[in-house]
Order: sequence, then C-alpha cells, then structure tokens
Amino acid sequence: MIQGTSSGAGKSLLTLALCRILTNMGYDVVPFKSQNMSLNSAPSIEGGEISRAQYLQALACRKKPSVRFNPILLKPEGGMRSQVVFMGRPIGSVSAKDYMLSRKEELFSKAMKVLDELLKNHDIVVIEGAGSPVEINLKDYDIANMRVARHAGAGVILVADIDRGGSFASIVGTMELLSREERELVMGFIFNRFRGDASLLKPGFEYLERRYGKRVLGVIPYTEHRIPEEDSLAEFPKVKGDLHIQIIRLPHISNFTDFEPLHWANGVDYVTRAEEIKGDLIIIPGSKNTVGDLLWMRENGIEDAILEAHREGAFVVGICGGFQMLGESILDNVESKRGRVGGLGVLRAKTVFERTKRTNHLRARILWRPLGGTVVEGYEIRMGRSTSERAFSVIHEINGARAFEYEGAVGERAFGTYLHGIFHNLGFTERFLNMLRVEKGLEPVSAGGWSIEGEIERFAGIVEMSIDVDFILRMLEPG
Repeated sequence: MIQGTSSGAGKSLLTLALCRILTNMGYDVVPFKSQNMSLNSAPSIEGGEISRAQYLQALACRKKPSVRFNPILLKPEGGMRSQVVFMGRPIGSVSAKDYMLSRKEELFSKAMKVLDELLKNHDIVVIEGAGSPVEINLKDYDIANMRVARHAGAGVILVADIDRGGSFASIVGTMELLSREERELVMGFIFNRFRGDASLLKPGFEYLERRYGKRVLGVIPYTEHRIPEEDSLAEFPKVKGDLHIQIIRLPHISNFTDFEPLHWANGVDYVTRAEEIKGDLIIIPGSKNTVGDLLWMRENGIEDAILEAHREGAFVVGICGGFQMLGESILDNVESKRGRVGGLGVLRAKTVFERTKRTNHLRARILWRPLGGTVVEGYEIRMGRSTSERAFSVIHEINGARAFEYEGAVGERAFGTYLHGIFHNLGFTERFLNMLRVEKGLEPVSAGGWSIEGEIERFAGIVEMSIDVDFILRMLEPG
C-alpha cells in the first residue's frame, strides 16, 4: 500500500508506476483505492464511474478499468455536500458530517469485501491511500489508509514530496502519530520529486533508520511527464501562448484533465472574471453543477463577455456541461431542480436532464466540416440528453459495440460535444489548433507523438531505477 505524508505527495503516480513495474515482471496486478474524492472521473468497463487515477492505474496493469478498483467515489457538489458513487453508481448526496456518521461504515464493509475478492483472485493488489493517514480530526473516521492496510495485512510505503520541503519532518510527524501497530506495517519510505544529489540526503536516511528501524527505499527524481493527474491542474495555470486559449474556471469544474494536451501544445489560461475574457479560443468545461455554474457566469458578467468575444471573432467550445450551457435552453428537474433555464444561445441545441447517468467509452467520427471524417475516442459522463440542428459528430461505437448516434452541436465559430478527452486525440487537436493558428498568421505546430501507454512505460522505468523493487517484493513474501 502506498500512503503519503500529505495530499499531492505522489501516491497516485507511484501506485501507477508500481502497477506497471510488477505487471512487466509477470505478476497479475490490480490497483485499489477504497475511497477517492475527485471530480475527474472516467467510465469503467461495467459502465460505471471510477476515479481517473484508478482508471489510469488499471491501464498500467494492462487491465480493463473496473468499479472494483475504486468502490467509493465522492464527487464534491459545493456547499459541503458530495455525491456518493458506490460501485460506479450514484447512491445519493450527503453532507460531510452525515456521510462520516451514517454511511461510511456500511460502505467500508462492502468495499473490504471487494478488496478481499481482489486479493483472492490476483497475485498483487497495489493499494493507494488518501491524503494523510494521521489527520487527528479525521483518523477515527478514516476508511482509506491504515484501516485498509490492517484489513489486507498490506506492507505500507510512506511517500513524501521532497520538492515541497519539510519532507523529513513530515515523515517523522506521520510516524509519531501512527499507533505502534500501524508503524509495524510501514516497510519503508520513498522521497519523491527530488532535484539534486541524493547523497546529500544520507544523514536524514540514517536518522530515520535509527529511529524507526525502517529503510529509505528510494529517491525518485523530479520528472516531467504527461500522465494526467487528479491534482495536476489544481493551481490552474495562466499561460498565454501564441494562441490565447482561455478556459472558464467554473466553481464546480470537472474533468479538467480534458485540457492537458492544449497546455502541452500551446498553454492555457484559466479565467474567473469577465474583464479577463479576450482569448482566441474560449472553452467552457464540464461541471458538476451545470445550471448553477451557468447562472454564476450570468451573474458575474462572464456570459456577456463570452458572447462579446464571440461576436468579435473568438472561437467558442463547450465540453459536456459547457456544451449544454452554450445551447438555447436546459430543462433541469434533476440536478439543480431549477426547471427551464436559458443558455448562451451560441449553439442551436436544447438539453433535458434525466435521472439516468450515461457513463460510456465512445468512438466517433467528426461531422464538423473543417475536421470532417476525423475519428476520435473519448468518454461520456452525463445526465443530459441534447438535440441539435447540426451535430458535431456521430458515435459509431459505445463500449466496443457498434452504434449510430448523433451528438454535440456546431454553430458559427463554435462547437459543443459530450466527448470528454477529445483533445487527447492529438491528431484532432493538432488540426484544430493549426486551423486557428493559420487564421492568426502563425506557423503550424505539432502536438507531439505522445501516448498514455508510452508515458506510463517511461515513467515506470524511471521509478524502477530509483527504488528497491527487490526489497519490496521480499517484504511481501509470506512469513
């Protein structure tokens, strides 16, 4: 099990790397995280929702992403409430307090039965913890860290982000706040994102071994990579590239990993104020509260600013909830229960929210004339059904099965689509960006020959050279 001294220590990526390293060694490996809180979700093979992190970890294991790898997913809705997704399906919306006092124990028990099945049916389960295992106010309610390790009898690797500073203190503080029984489960420590000469860390390593009898199992160098991370855009960059690509940072923004390829190829500028809006390309992303975020844009003048920029020649794109906002109307008696609400009217599309959520892998052919015929892959996680006069694409494959279904909408210098991950189709992205670059008198660019498989393999190779995999495997041997 991988636990961290804090959120963002690198647990998800280290788990992913170990999944690939052990899979490459011939073991039957699967990932597991009992509970994850994230608005970056992805569809599972069963058609349910799981965290994006466990989705990628499954790919690292060369397994189909399954709801069993992330039984409990919490999706923040604002106002201290979260939607609870269990085994891929929404089961309600609760406050943090009510969840801790009423639902956690029941769901933890069910999640551990899922973990028991994974342990029985696979050689190795690489478990990811959540946040810190020793938050004093939460420890009694924690169902994602040491309680899981005790249940599984898992050896725990504690990882600290040395790039942030204070990593030795964070490890010592974590170890001191663990119970004696919990400390016994810790097999060693890993320092992540180190820049410099690792030999300079030796006195600290010796101190940890003397104090706790635990080894430092490796130092992972600071590594640039293109593996989507749940928190990778948490700081929401403001980069003005040759093309000024602006993304509206909605209060309930979701699936912001959609835009990482735009960041790599050009740079993106997240905006929250009307006076900032002046981009060549303006994107409204997905949202966990579509109507609420639409009204937020309206109240803050952002809607008017987008419409003004569009009239002056900006290209406007909406993804999922953003597509719904760009349409003429939304009838929502499900999510916000506000009834009919007018949209921006950039696209001739109308949306009706339904109680059944669609979570599917999709393959589609673009109908929009400038990029017509381009085949793209993505996924949908949505409750709305939209109709439009001019579809953006035609879906010809859903979860591997043949299909025929129009989706999205096209307008004047605008399109909307339900296809999350469309910009991860680098051929599409390159052609789209170059179309805008030519209009601006800029030279064409290449989006680069990137693939998630290649990035996983490359990153795992760096981690494998940086940690003591043999020691980890010896510690996992029975007895």
